[in-house]
Amino acid sequence: KCEILDNLGIISEGSKGWNREFNRVSWNGAAPKYDIRDWDETHTKMGKGITLTEEGLRKLKELIDKEISALDDNTPA
Repeated sequence: KCEILDNLGIISEGSKGWNREFNRVSWNGAAPKYDIRDWDETHTKMGKGITLTEEGLRKLKELIDKEISALDDNTPA
């Protein structure tokens, strides 16, 4: 059971009405985690995705910032 607590944003929109979303969710009533996955329009069906703790989210941000910096410098990370 998945409950979306906060819809934090749409990463991309699919051609068949599904969106890749960044959400804060509770799985089976557990503490909230951060989640990236595809959802249908009504949030009744979902695709495979990834779920991150706050620590994992912070590490992912660090890695993304590093990669974006490398892209901005036009050099590989």
